[in-house]
Amino acid sequence: MTAPYNFSAGPAMLPRAVLERAQKELRSWRGSGTSVMEISHRDPAFMQMAAKAEQDLRDLMAIPENYQVLFMHGGGRGQFSAVPQNIAGPHATVDYLNSGIWSDFAIREAQKYVAQVNVVGGAIDTKRGRALASPESWQLSADAAYFHYCPNETMDGVALHDIPEAVTAPVVADMSSNILSEPLAVERFGVIYAGAQKNIGPSGFAIAIVRDDLLGRAQSNTSTIMDYTAQAKERSMYNTPNTWAWYLSGLVFEWLKEQGGLAAMGQVNQRKADLLYNLIDSSDFYRNQVHPDFRSKMNVPFVLADAQRDGDFLKAAEQQGLLGLKGHRFVGGMRASIYNAMPLEGVVALVDFMREFEQKHS
Repeated sequence: MTAPYNFSAGPAMLPRAVLERAQKELRSWRGSGTSVMEISHRDPAFMQMAAKAEQDLRDLMAIPENYQVLFMHGGGRGQFSAVPQNIAGPHATVDYLNSGIWSDFAIREAQKYVAQVNVVGGAIDTKRGRALASPESWQLSADAAYFHYCPNETMDGVALHDIPEAVTAPVVADMSSNILSEPLAVERFGVIYAGAQKNIGPSGFAIAIVRDDLLGRAQSNTSTIMDYTAQAKERSMYNTPNTWAWYLSGLVFEWLKEQGGLAAMGQVNQRKADLLYNLIDSSDFYRNQVHPDFRSKMNVPFVLADAQRDGDFLKAAEQQGLLGLKGHRFVGGMRASIYNAMPLEGVVALVDFMREFEQKHS
């Protein structure tokens, strides 16, 4: 059995170095004799740590000064409702690209808070696999309060790699599964949000990056803990935050800097994706059902030519320390999530196993 590699889509693998440091500091953070979970979020030491975590994230993503960085509750799903309540009035029209299941969930949530959710386009099936409708075919609203899309759909493995250019409304992106995976032009977005449990830290936590001109628009009945303006004013401490998740996220940001930042991570992530897709494409035993132009670099779903062997595949993979490969219950098959914390060695181990399994069962 090789060292375990966790390919779960989320909660996902954390960098080993981060876990080892957290383990070392668990009972006595900064020599205090107490855990970071046991001190006040108003304690000067915690406030210093929180400020450093925010600055490290700003450095990594080159976040301009006219954006607020908010550490929020509720994960990505919490932001599904926070976005329309914060930047669209109850009588507004908003545009959504429906690229997959998570986009569909976001649309359903937005429908509770605005007058009209306009689905501009979505996923389509082509001869070369699942794809997204061309931007030229999108039916954009003339007066949309914002345009929302999910650049990377974890369940379907469908990704939109280019930032939409024809959109004039503020662009909102659910980057729960691809944030921090490569360099990004933050200034082209109105709001970027992400559930933490894939590329940042523990589940239940979220990051929201909000352009200043979009503050002060919250609907009157917006919950205060989900109000971007209130959270920005209180430095994300309107109420007691998830101190453990904030601390671990800060360690991840430090680790990313040590790896060379997002440019370096982007190169490694591309190599990992290429390794796995090349193996799948060279085989009649495995198949990826996404058009090559729209394949995710973070989540690689695949099926076996003989679905009756799925159970054997998963059992043998676990025996080799390759964990979390079962596909989402909605779509079946297999899925390898290869976020930042997954080392290149883990993908090499998976590819070697897949090759051996094919040879044995062909």
